Amino acid sequence: MATFLKRKATVVALAALSLTLAGGGIAAAANPAAKTAAEAGQPGARQPGHQPPVTAAESRAAKAALNATLAAPTPGLVAWAVVSANGTLLQHSANVVSAKKFSPSVPGQFAGQYQVTLDYDIHLKSLHATIGTNDPANVPPGGEVSVAPRYLTPNAVFVQTRSSSGGYADRPFHLVIAN
Repeated sequence: MATFLKRKATVVALAALSLTLAGGGIAAAANPAAKTAAEAGQPGARQPGHQPPVTAAESRAAKAALNATLAAPTPGLVAWAVVSANGTLLQHSANVVSAKKFSPSVPGQFAGQYQVTLDYDIHLKSLHATIGTNDPANVPPGGEVSVAPRYLTPNAVFVQTRSSSGGYADRPFHLVIAN
């Protein structure tokens, strides 16, 4: 009799487990309004990362800034900048010359793409960026930021900001170039 009850208990437990799993699968399949990754707050597919082409005017301006150099900060010091979402240079160290936002209406340029120009060669320097503002509350919007040396421009930095879901988005940022 004890063996019969053990077998019966095992069968009942397996049946309950099977019904639970099947019911959960049916309930998930019956939910047509399932949220997309973006609605659920999960990162979506990333757009390809690339820099806009360098124009002749940008190249001339970068060369002029490089030729009119102060002195590069000595090792251990940093150059820094605070840039608004519209590309305005809000605060900066002496070696930062300019900041600009690329226009998403121009082919090959997207929202959230910026260039910060310095008066010295930044290749082989350590580049760091973070989303941030300089407003009194200092609560930046959510998002992501990446930074790289500017293609074909030795004294400029390329910054790409994105929304938290990975889409191109204009965001204010802080930039540090460690020497």
